[in-house]
Amino acid sequence: MQNSAIVIHRSNDRGYADHGWLQTWHTFSFAGYYNPDSMHFGVMRVLNDDIVRGGGGFGLHPHENMEIITVPFRGSLEHADSMSNTHVIRPGDVQVMSAGTGIMHSEYNHDPDVDVNLAQIWLYPREKNVSPRYDQKTFDVAQQHNAWQVLVSPDGVDDSLWIHQQAWIQRTRLDAGASIDYATRHTGNGVYLFVIEGEIRIGDVDLHRRDGAGYVPVSALQLQAKSDADILVFDVPMKP
Repeated sequence: MQNSAIVIHRSNDRGYADHGWLQTWHTFSFAGYYNPDSMHFGVMRVLNDDIVRGGGGFGLHPHENMEIITVPFRGSLEHADSMSNTHVIRPGDVQVMSAGTGIMHSEYNHDPDVDVNLAQIWLYPREKNVSPRYDQKTFDVAQQHNAWQVLVSPDGVDDSLWIHQQAWIQRTRLDAGASIDYATRHTGNGVYLFVIEGEIRIGDVDLHRRDGAGYVPVSALQLQAKSDADILVFDVPMKP
């Protein structure tokens, strides 16, 4: 690993709100949470960790000029939008939405009795006012075992979903004691890791469940799993 500036967001330092039907943790400033030291990481503007209670959800609301990615960890989320898409996503699925010139959508817990837990990620697009679009895909999670699986990319490589940004989102599930290298996909990009479950070490930094860490500049990282671990990595431009 080259010498890099590191930003660490511990799980219990994130913004938090409890709306009854929704518990939400914000890595970056969002809604009622404002932290001038945590506004974004490059083009990644939002990393929210949401638990939506059974029967709860977000009613119809607008977005524009944002690439929105949803990764469910538990439960089922029902999506509907102004382009007549109605779908349910579950663990193993990933959803992308290019808001572009404008889109309305809603998100509800599809199951009245089981909470849904998901990460929602917003990335600034590389170009504004594109035509809105929606897509989703079910991934073979076995391919994440001690290996990187590409979920999202600029051009849909490796059978991934694509977005309007020079950014990649990848996931791995490591066995305790395993190590894995990560090489930056695009020169000048920063790398942000989010630990969904487990504990890992990068250099002399230990990251625990729902911790995040950003590295810039960086060309490569080595991750060591101190326990079974499930990790998302965001490889993103540092300038829009």
